Formats: sequence, C-alpha cells, structure tokens
Amino acid sequence: MIDYTQDNIQRAFALSDAAFEGLKIYHNLLIKWQKAINLVSNNTLDEAWHRHFADSAQLSRLIPVEDGVRGYADLGCGGGFPGLVIAMMRPELEVHLVESDERKGQFMRTVIREAGVKNVTVHTERIENVAGDFIPDYISARALASLSKLLDYCQPWIDANPDLRFYFLKGEQAVDEIDEAHKFYDFSIKTTPSVTDERAQILLMERVRDLA
Repeated sequence: MIDYTQDNIQRAFALSDAAFEGLKIYHNLLIKWQKAINLVSNNTLDEAWHRHFADSAQLSRLIPVEDGVRGYADLGCGGGFPGLVIAMMRPELEVHLVESDERKGQFMRTVIREAGVKNVTVHTERIENVAGDFIPDYISARALASLSKLLDYCQPWIDANPDLRFYFLKGEQAVDEIDEAHKFYDFSIKTTPSVTDERAQILLMERVRDLA
C-alpha cells in the first residue's frame, strides 16, 4: 500500500495545481489549529497527508462527473474531512459541510478563506436542523455513526431525492453494519477497498428505501 505524502499526493490523485496549493494551506492551518482544537487524533497528525488528505481525496475518483452543478454534502465532517478536500478537488460541485461544533466550523471557514475556495457553505448545526435547507445529489460521512444511524439522519434527503447517492468510509465492522442496516432499509451497495487502509472500505450506496 502506498504511503501518501505531500511529495506524491498531487500525482497520485491527479490534483490540479490550484487544488494542491489549497491542500498545502489546509495542512499548514491544520497543524497550527490542532494545538488548540482537537480537529483530528493527535497520533495521526504526523501522517495527515496519508490518514486524512489522501483518505479524503480517494472519494473524488468515485463521485461521477455529470452535466450541471451537483450538490454534495459531507456530514459531521469535523475538521473538513472528506468534504473540504473534495471541494478543492471538484470545484464544479456545490459543497455543504455540516458540523455542529462551532470551533471546527470556524476552522473550516478559515481554510476556505485563506485557500480561496468558492464552492463551499459551512453549516454549524445539527444534521436534522439543516435537512430542509438544501437537497444534495451526493452525501458522504467519515467516522460519524453506524450505517443505520447515518441513513436515519439522511431520511429527509432520501425522501426528497430518490436518486441520492452515498459514499461512506467504513472500517473493519462494515459487513456487520451493512447487515444491520438491511433490517431497516433496502438499498443497492457496492464496496470499494480503501487505498489508505487495508482494513477499510468505501460503501457506495444508492436506491435507498425505508422498509417501515
């Protein structure tokens, strides 16, 4: 498995120069702000290019390129992973970052301002309070909740957009979470191995329907 660093991430993920420069600003601010706010686990900070930036960037290759502006929401994104990375890589998307912690929201707004990112809205509210504010085409989440709970959070969007697609980064318990979610929801699912962690995978879900 490749060890992603600042030296190889641009080529590995075909980053534009603008996206790469934005990620470098993002990384520098992450190091600075981490001293005051727990944005990521401290034991992952030295490997942030691999553990956070590359882990987020791999989603960009899975989100399709389609005609027209598409809405993308990242839920419980903490310090902006993966949504803010996707926003830099995919400027054609209309990105919504949902994070209830105001301090983390302020960090993301600082990155957005200093990196000159134009396609992002930060919502420092609980997920259920923003579900009626916009209707995304794609939703992602990373280390936020179990699969069943994530789909519960997303129920208003599922009802509003039957073509909604999900991209959930999951670890070793993915199979158990899928089995549990099938008790409450019908869905089509495809799994893609993570390029940053051999124990993890990305769940690509669509045609989600509540069984109730």
